[in-house]
Amino acid sequence: MRGRRWLGFVPTGFQLRRFSSFEAPPVPPLRRVVVTGMVTPLGCGVETTWKRLIEGECGVRAICPDDLKMNGFEPEVKMYTFDQLTSKVAAIVPYGSSSGEFDEQLWLNSKEHRSIARFIGYALCAADEALKDANWMPTAQDEKEQTGVSLGAGTGSISDILEASRMICEKNIRRLSPFFIPRILINMASGHVSMKYGFQGPNHSSVTACATGAHSIGDAARMIQFGYTNVMVAGGTEASIDALSIAGFCRLRALSTKYNSKPHEASRPFDCGRDGFVIGEGSGVMVLEELEHARKRGAKIYAELRGYGTSGDAHHITQPHIGGRGAVLAMTRALKQSGLHPSQVDYINAHATSTPLGDAAEANAIKCVFSDHATSGALSLSSTKGATGHLLGAAGAVEAIFTVLAIHHGIAPLTLNLSEPDPIFNGGFMPLTASKEMTIKSGLSNSFGFGGTNSCLLFTSTN
Repeated sequence: MRGRRWLGFVPTGFQLRRFSSFEAPPVPPLRRVVVTGMVTPLGCGVETTWKRLIEGECGVRAICPDDLKMNGFEPEVKMYTFDQLTSKVAAIVPYGSSSGEFDEQLWLNSKEHRSIARFIGYALCAADEALKDANWMPTAQDEKEQTGVSLGAGTGSISDILEASRMICEKNIRRLSPFFIPRILINMASGHVSMKYGFQGPNHSSVTACATGAHSIGDAARMIQFGYTNVMVAGGTEASIDALSIAGFCRLRALSTKYNSKPHEASRPFDCGRDGFVIGEGSGVMVLEELEHARKRGAKIYAELRGYGTSGDAHHITQPHIGGRGAVLAMTRALKQSGLHPSQVDYINAHATSTPLGDAAEANAIKCVFSDHATSGALSLSSTKGATGHLLGAAGAVEAIFTVLAIHHGIAPLTLNLSEPDPIFNGGFMPLTASKEMTIKSGLSNSFGFGGTNSCLLFTSTN
């Protein structure tokens, strides 16, 4: 076309060949609004969870055989399995019909919900709260077409897979539910939210182990940034408290085993006594919205998502590089996109899961990126997994919400069970052991996963 110069690529084997070029118009700045919804071991709902978090409550408890979700197995098999587990603590969502509890009858047990596994139910519950808080329940067709969903999970419904395997072993495959496959597909969390509300924008699902929730939010923000949609329902979900999941992580020697008799002390990020993470479950969902779209309709604005950084360790299937090189890259890239200097970050919600190697690697990475700002004491740092355990695919989303709430309320949450900090910490570089009231203009949330996948989200105040 006359007056325009176009850029195109065509696949040629494993290469991309440029055949013409043009000067692209500038990409609009990343301007996002977040609104929140959560289901965590601290309770159902943002207000309940946040209050318990900053007051230092803990959602970890001892597990019992019934928590293994082996109701179809013989009692002796269930008990044998329970006895063989080396870790007997978990962070479990509280169930019930009271305020702050997850209502199974509402989200899981109706006849219409036979295709909804627990991780999907958690996502539906959290999305419902997020959308109500955002006051975004569009009825116009064009608004539904401009609203998308980006929800991921790390493992999906392992309990359904275990039950199906039992049926095969017992030569009883005719009893396998026709909903088995729809129940275990991870993208069905996004699918169900999309179908419930009629959202016809992007329908997306990330699976990046324990970085899933953060990647889902970051990817959703990019979809808004590049004009695919105006609003995204984004986050992560997980329901991993079952026999096979716990047994698998036990065999990997990833879980805490020293504190079975003291479950509240088991998850201890950055502490010298840490010996593995505490497996948890739940969901975190936020509504991301293009800034002018939000302002035009008078939406409540919590914070702005200014930076999203990703990277790969290229090192090991489960262990991070001790220097935290992948984490350094993710944080540096989030800072670069945001336009902020490291000294302008006030708070970091660390990924720190309470594993000996992982926590140390992240601490090294933070010192590398933030240098004098970290060691001066001006940078507040904490890991909230002491309270919630490790929610796997939901962790990044829940902790992103905690970071946004820290900015919104001016309170940096504490790190539970930090009685003897790792020697890497000294002077002003020390995780918070009590919640701290402070002005937080910008906060960063880290998430790292098996396979060396890393994600970092940087939020800022809009005031």
